[in-house]
Amino acid sequence: LVEHEDRGGHDEREPQRRSLAEPRRRGMTVGADSGPPGTARLGERAALRLALVVAAAIFVLDQLSKWVILELVMDPPRIIPVLPFFNLVLVHNRGVSFGLFDSQSQWGPYLLSAVAVAVSIALVLWARRADSRMLAAALGAIVGGAIGNVVDRLRFGAVVDFLDFYLPGSGLPHWPAFNVADSAIVIGVAVVALDGLFAARRKPN
Repeated sequence: LVEHEDRGGHDEREPQRRSLAEPRRRGMTVGADSGPPGTARLGERAALRLALVVAAAIFVLDQLSKWVILELVMDPPRIIPVLPFFNLVLVHNRGVSFGLFDSQSQWGPYLLSAVAVAVSIALVLWARRADSRMLAAALGAIVGGAIGNVVDRLRFGAVVDFLDFYLPGSGLPHWPAFNVADSAIVIGVAVVALDGLFAARRKPN
């Protein structure tokens, strides 16, 4: 055996060591193959990068959609039927997502913005430690949506909402109008909860 290794000039186990080390160089962690798709474990840099990319994409999409609504579609403001259960509208929401905690106080937008920024910072720190793509992306979606609504509050004193869904013929009130940022926040929170259901499966025995 010693003579064989000397003639070959290297240990036959070396390629196996390199293959195991390769995922670590790419920011991945070996051994997390359970759970739903997208739950492969990440390193800190990869997780933070993914979260920030998703946050930026949500923020841009949210602000672009609001610009289109304000500058092109709602001039003048009106109700635009799109589908039997969906309208485009223009609502200025002084509360949080879906009109919750609506307040007419002049300090309300600034207080809500400060809370949203503080929560976003905490979520970014959490995203650095995210152990799956799904969790990192979900946290990024929440951050992007939160910052998108913060920009609205600082610019207009309220959040611009324009998506109006309802159940036709039911007599029920319309669901509170919302926007792309609200959608990203709700989906992100749901995915974080889903990821938590699989967290125990991803932990090593």
